[in-house]
Amino acid sequence: MDFLDNLKDKAGDLVAEHGDKIEDGIDKAADLIDDKTGGEHRDKIEQGSEKAKDLLRGLADDSK
Repeated sequence: MDFLDNLKDKAGDLVAEHGDKIEDGIDKAADLIDDKTGGEHRDKIEQGSEKAKDLLRGLADDSK
């Protein structure tokens, strides 16, 4: 488990350092997908992008 803990810590450090850029990328990807689907699945796309950002925030919080 030491390897996985180390990997999680490194990922958390990267998210803590670059989280805003990663969240911007998630938002851009969600907007692109929403555009391509004509807004038909907007609720699900927003829900998924928010869950992804919550996961990133959790990683950043765990690394502190």
